[in-house]
Amino acid sequence: MAHIAVPEGIPGIRSLALYRPETAQHLYALAQVLLRDPSPLTPAERELIATHVSARNNCMFCMSSHAAAARELYADQQEIVDCVINQQDSPLLTAKMKALLTIAGKVQQNGKHVTDDDVRKAREHGATDRDIHDTVLIAAAFSMFNRYVDGLATLTPTDPREYEPMGKRLATQGYVPPQPA
Repeated sequence: MAHIAVPEGIPGIRSLALYRPETAQHLYALAQVLLRDPSPLTPAERELIATHVSARNNCMFCMSSHAAAARELYADQQEIVDCVINQQDSPLLTAKMKALLTIAGKVQQNGKHVTDDDVRKAREHGATDRDIHDTVLIAAAFSMFNRYVDGLATLTPTDPREYEPMGKRLATQGYVPPQPA
């Protein structure tokens, strides 16, 4: 049961978007820019960063919905998503993405934990300033999104299959605020 009166049966941030559409439009616009607008990182990689941060924050709704989107976008390489969630190495994960996920994980803890060495390693593996910038901003934004969703105790489905349509919608339509019924 959510801590505030949000529409029943609507999971996660979507219920909060319906509760406060005037703030939702900006949050969804931020997610769209970070995860779908042009970037040197692919949408799959950016969803993977969001998934990684959400998993580290133990935000089951955000982790599950963004993992579903990442799986959809990775298509035949979707096992990479579970490896990241379970903190397992994967030969499908590039050295560049490993370095960026390290940075994202440090931002999730405290932005001041990111070191010059972390950035140097990312650059050694081909990360550009834009890759590093976008990684840090995605990690910071998703830490906020995670705290928003969990801080208000929104509905979090427990059946992983419930996230599959969300993942398909996010992968194909991007971040569009829900419309009141």
